[in-house]
Amino acid sequence: MEQKKLLIITYYFPPAGGPGVQRWLKFVKYLPEFGIQPIVYVPENPTYPIVDERLVDQISDKAVVLKNKIWEPYQLASVFSKNKIKKISSGIFPHQKKQTFLDKAFLWVRGNLFIPDARVFWVKPSVSYLEKYIKKNNINTIVTSGPPHSLHLIGLELKQKLNVKWFADFRDPWTTIGYHKALRLSGYAAKKHKKLEHIVLNTADTIIVTSKTTKTEFQAITSKPISVITNGYDIENVEKQILDTKFTLAHIGSFLSDRNPEFLWECLIELLNEIPDFKSSLEIKLIGAVSQEVLDSISEFNLSEYLNILGYVSHHEAIVHQKKSQVLLLIEINSEDTKSIIPGKLFEYIVSERPIIAIGPKGSDFAEIIKETNTGVFFDYSEKQKLKSVILDFYNQFLEGRLQANGIGLQQYARKNLTKQLVQLISE
Repeated sequence: MEQKKLLIITYYFPPAGGPGVQRWLKFVKYLPEFGIQPIVYVPENPTYPIVDERLVDQISDKAVVLKNKIWEPYQLASVFSKNKIKKISSGIFPHQKKQTFLDKAFLWVRGNLFIPDARVFWVKPSVSYLEKYIKKNNINTIVTSGPPHSLHLIGLELKQKLNVKWFADFRDPWTTIGYHKALRLSGYAAKKHKKLEHIVLNTADTIIVTSKTTKTEFQAITSKPISVITNGYDIENVEKQILDTKFTLAHIGSFLSDRNPEFLWECLIELLNEIPDFKSSLEIKLIGAVSQEVLDSISEFNLSEYLNILGYVSHHEAIVHQKKSQVLLLIEINSEDTKSIIPGKLFEYIVSERPIIAIGPKGSDFAEIIKETNTGVFFDYSEKQKLKSVILDFYNQFLEGRLQANGIGLQQYARKNLTKQLVQLISE
């Protein structure tokens, strides 16, 4: 029996690093086990803010990978400020109060001239290339994964031209995503985003989202079926780790300006003043891109001497640190717009056996997951005393050598089980 073919249109794929890669890398890994042939369409010459060559080895040898050239304005703009462009393309925007004229200019151009995003120039050549490929290879089912949401415009045109079955996968929301407010959108640009979002949501056969809140949000825009398939974890080949000897609070991933949890720094400085031994134990471990505003804030709270900045590390090394750190920090921006965001690293955190301190807006979707899996404690930004009390409790458990998390019901978030959900969906 011939395998069913699934064409996956995505921008982030190895050697790209970062959390956006993992979702479809892992779906592609397990799809063949369910009788699906994955065909992955990616840019040939992308501008990836993070590169992780080790992930290339994880691409299934049963996958077909198609590549087509892309032109991105980032390639041109990087002539003026490569570092600035790299940060903007990875979602790290300078704080509004500290933006230079050049910052404002870059953000205005990004938000108003490239709609929905800077990968929009890949749409037409991709449609032309894929239209021929789909006809030649008898493909009738496609998935587009965004962001970048311009990839959904590829799906839109292919749907209109070929009437393929189209699944639009939203790893993050579109017009309500947190950084939209930083893009200095004109009224015209904001309306165009809304219009494109509406067309995509009402043309795709099925919408796939990663959280319940995004599903609710999209249900106000479309009557098309919407399925929630969260991100998840995979079994990683990482040896058992010896725990850090210090009381390490580790944040893994991009630490954006607006994620700066000042009440956490306040708790730590108070504990340092109240408990003499805490000074010799505390270490704040930051892995990944960290905004200058966060570093400045840590410095203002006189915590710099406890800081260990490791920068970007490979996905394998990140898993190692998750397993050896005493406590894992998961921090989301305090905004209505981020309630729907379930950080991809949450699922790797919950199988690390290390307790999680999670901070986000009240009513966050990921708070429910942490509670139901018994893997940590969630705090909204008003719960300083509760946070301080939990840090002290974790510290005392650390001193007694019994600090760990005992997760329950984790299998539902295993990548293979999530792929099974995807297969059931696309086979209906």
